Amino acid sequence: MKKDKKQKVTPLLKKTYITTIENSIGSKMFCNLYAKVNGKNIDITRGGDLSCAVFVSSILFLFKLIKERHATVSSTIKDLKQSGWIEIEKPKIGCVLVWEEKKFKSGEKHKHIGFYIGKEKAISNNTKLKYPTKHMWDKFDRRKVELILWNLKLK
Repeated sequence: MKKDKKQKVTPLLKKTYITTIENSIGSKMFCNLYAKVNGKNIDITRGGDLSCAVFVSSILFLFKLIKERHATVSSTIKDLKQSGWIEIEKPKIGCVLVWEEKKFKSGEKHKHIGFYIGKEKAISNNTKLKYPTKHMWDKFDRRKVELILWNLKLK
């Protein structure tokens, strides 16, 4: 009887990471994050209205590219920088994009975060639909990209 040779299996981080981001389109798994606020259980993402950081940080955490999941863009950026992500000038496939702050009808101001997937496209949480969608990367929702972050593990 012949002995089978052991196959060498090398996981493809970037390919799997990008495919996971693309497969997240339409997923509702990021639209809720509950926290105790003043003694009450509250969905702090408002059913998907404020889920961009939850979406991005969940994917990054899954691939061990940051330390933990986050509910805010600012805490996600802080973790990205502490986890070795660097600022770059032009987007690369898989980089993280941060769009400038926007004032909403409620008076609240929020930044936005998502992923660049190439061919001038990005994937981020859509506030109206309440799940990740694909869209043009530049000036999304009339916002300019103010920060582009890259991790050398994605080479």
